[in-house]
Amino acid sequence: MVLLEKLKLSKPLVRSMTDAGYLGPKDIQLKTMSRILGAQDIIAIAPEGSGKTSTYVLGSLMRLKYGFEEAPRALVLVPDKDHVLAVIERFELLNKNQTIRIVGLYPEGGMESQMNALADGADIVVATPDRARAIYLKLGLNLNKIMMFIVDDAAEIVKRGMQLPVAELARSIVRCQHLVFTDVFHDKLNLLTSQFMNNETMIEVDNLGEQKLATVDQILYKVPDFKTKVNLLNLLLKDKDVFNKVLVFVNTRLTAEKIFKSLFKYLDKEIAIYKPLFFDHPGFDQMEDFKNSEDARILLIADDLRESIDIQGIPFIFHLEMPVEMETFIGRIVKNTDNVEEDVLAISFATDLELSMVKKIEQTIGLPIPIAELPDDLVIEKDKPKKSNKNDSPELEIGAAFHPKKHSNVKDYNYTSREKAKMKFKNR
Repeated sequence: MVLLEKLKLSKPLVRSMTDAGYLGPKDIQLKTMSRILGAQDIIAIAPEGSGKTSTYVLGSLMRLKYGFEEAPRALVLVPDKDHVLAVIERFELLNKNQTIRIVGLYPEGGMESQMNALADGADIVVATPDRARAIYLKLGLNLNKIMMFIVDDAAEIVKRGMQLPVAELARSIVRCQHLVFTDVFHDKLNLLTSQFMNNETMIEVDNLGEQKLATVDQILYKVPDFKTKVNLLNLLLKDKDVFNKVLVFVNTRLTAEKIFKSLFKYLDKEIAIYKPLFFDHPGFDQMEDFKNSEDARILLIADDLRESIDIQGIPFIFHLEMPVEMETFIGRIVKNTDNVEEDVLAISFATDLELSMVKKIEQTIGLPIPIAELPDDLVIEKDKPKKSNKNDSPELEIGAAFHPKKHSNVKDYNYTSREKAKMKFKNR
């Protein structure tokens, strides 16, 4: 009854949640459910495992209630096939109303079979943006009756470069409720959502809990792009008195070579690469040799070497790139219990696309990473004036290619692959 009173859910949904083992409402559900049921546009920001998927599943089932419409009424966009299957599984777990039909679309298998599944009837479509757009362009996905447009794990969708199909699908719907769920919100995601959302409410749940791990001191620099990272690294490493012994971690050996060439020439004798790719570049094959060296104070290390490296005794650890595996980062920042008094500072650089990894790290250690202000004299690459090209065409206004549908194009059903083939034959 607590769920019923606080979330305003129907009795069948409360029974479904109880049967599924839900003991009580999540924080994000308490903050968003009334707005979802009220058809408001929402951007919900919450860490992984906070209940985002269950929130919009419950909201969708409450709003749709009955099935057997000719066209889908809810479209859920997720990053990949695994997410599609996981969301469908959650719908099936909580959906006791067997009239609600759910269809999944993802770039695997034949498109014709998925078009036929839509033509047989679907109330909720869970899809990857690229496959949904492809089927929509083939007239297999009808968006005329969409009531709810949901983007789940939106930061990951942006990271994979699928903003265009999301924006095109959203702008192809005349009017509906928009729900965006993400673990982090940044400028690139804001650029996407601003194309189809108006007067949305932003709700954030940031529950890190108690600190779980003792870590070294950390700071985080948020930067717009990789070139600005290099500029910032150059700027900080100028101070030889402070940064007297430094490890700089990157993801690949090729990146390490690129950084080696990009750093200022005055660092030439002070910088080395751990196990360099090229014999003519200064480097070390053993960490002890670098620690004992009086000349080298900066060592570039690539994570793709996949080696366990002894970093004890190094006062500064730079992460120029966030590692692919979270455990790699955490292993370096956890405080060594054998040497509690060791003074170490871990400095990380992160672009918008790396902030999701930062959030996961904070969730794991139970502690937010303090954000440092960028130096005033830092050269930010994206702010540099670009050379004008007289051959460049003027930028088109976003959405200029979209126009209202003709009455003859307004339909409330999906074409099967057979019907689409007949249309092609007639056009010939």
